[in-house]
Amino acid sequence: MENKKIKWGILSTGWIAHKFATALQVVDNCEICAVGSRNLESALSFASEFNIPKAYGSYEELVKDIDVDVIYIGTPHNLHLENTLLALNHNKNVLCEKPMGVNEREVNIMIDKAKEKNLFLMEALWSRFLPNIIKAKDLITEGQIGEVNFLKASFCIRSSGAQQYRHFNIDLCGGTTLDIGIYNIFLSLFLLGKPDKMVAVAGLNDQGCDTNSSYVFNYGKEKLAVMYSSFLADLPVVAEIHGTKGKIILEHMWFCPGNVKLISDTGVEQIFDFEINGNGYELEAQEVVHCVLNEQKQSDKWSLEHSLELVRAMDEIRHQCGIVYPNHDL
Repeated sequence: MENKKIKWGILSTGWIAHKFATALQVVDNCEICAVGSRNLESALSFASEFNIPKAYGSYEELVKDIDVDVIYIGTPHNLHLENTLLALNHNKNVLCEKPMGVNEREVNIMIDKAKEKNLFLMEALWSRFLPNIIKAKDLITEGQIGEVNFLKASFCIRSSGAQQYRHFNIDLCGGTTLDIGIYNIFLSLFLLGKPDKMVAVAGLNDQGCDTNSSYVFNYGKEKLAVMYSSFLADLPVVAEIHGTKGKIILEHMWFCPGNVKLISDTGVEQIFDFEINGNGYELEAQEVVHCVLNEQKQSDKWSLEHSLELVRAMDEIRHQCGIVYPNHDL
């Protein structure tokens, strides 16, 4: 078991696929054996960059490769269902980039197919596996900041893409909620659990994509999580969790590898630093390798039910804001 290598196939050759392939270089018990693209030239270039032995000019050829154990899907949101089903129907385990589906219906279709085929399936939400996020959770569980009463999280970047770019294109399931707001929503669910109530508002472009979005989760009488995401503004991408005995601060680009600052109500400050071997994506990949080697069909750390909880929250936010994806929200 310890010497067995899980063989990966990379489906797509975009930016996120490059990040993931880079991370796989430091993951134990695995290797990349194939890459597939809709363009053979792109696949060959990617294969050359990462020393991958096989390159395919279609996704269909990739999933038919008998040597591949797991397919990593790094395509845009609107293709996740189609690409995941393609891989599962060819008996490949799947790690699908977040969001796994653009709505609960799509996620359930993927889950049902994985169960039917008795295959592993996981959403690639890398932040769940980062040590700074895990440490924040541990500090709360240990009571280091007392009773949590307020969480604030933001993810705002000014996007320079044109209106047909995926950030702003309704046909590509654009908008901030699924693309970057998902991290805020994940953090609140991960640290505080399922809220009693959600309230959301958004600014929509002419196509109906949310270019600005704000959402509040209510956790009872006084506890709130206040979150916002934007493609129109550059703001510090930070998260803070406040309690009766202190606060936890996840500094700029909090959803990435970083440190954790713990500040007591008396002003005593502690900073927790963490060493990782790569760019951070290797941690979710290592979880997949562990699960597949142990014949698990889902991760205990980021289960299929977790993915369902996340997409249900995003569905509710989109419903309240009037965000509809014409080819998906049937």
